[in-house]
Amino acid sequence: MSADHGRGEWLTRNRLIAFGVALIVFAIDRGVKALLMGPVDLRNTIAIPILPVFDLRYTQNFGVSLGMFAATSSEMRLALLAVTGAIALGVVVWMLRERLLGDLLGLALVLGGALGNIYDRFIRGYVIDYADLHFGEWRPFLIFNIADAAITFGVLILLARSLLSREKPGDAGQPASTETI
Repeated sequence: MSADHGRGEWLTRNRLIAFGVALIVFAIDRGVKALLMGPVDLRNTIAIPILPVFDLRYTQNFGVSLGMFAATSSEMRLALLAVTGAIALGVVVWMLRERLLGDLLGLALVLGGALGNIYDRFIRGYVIDYADLHFGEWRPFLIFNIADAAITFGVLILLARSLLSREKPGDAGQPASTETI
């Protein structure tokens, strides 16, 4: 077996792992939302305290991050769905071009989270949020969900890897690393 053939298999394996992670994130997001909307009936509950700083609290998010760009009409919902779908498609294309497993895993978290929220927006017209982190009355975030957390962690992984893998001074002219992890 040639080195190129082995490398091709590795890259395919990395991408399959990443798409599997995206699918798992999507499934967990869907499962938790189904549990909270079904048997737990969070929709008809004010809040369920889990920890002194964390409650489950149902809310409908008609916008995107931090509730910005709220879609208040069917046309705006369709436009927001199209934009978020285009972003998810861009992430898929990036995943198909990316080789490094660490970057692929960051992208997988973003894709899985995006698909979870896109599903909600397509089916309901809004995203179900339920995770309420608070310290007394102070909330460092708006109410969020697992999909939002996955997107955030995915972006943080991509940023950290980007900052930590920059070319070192004096490395100019050296071939790029063929790192696969």
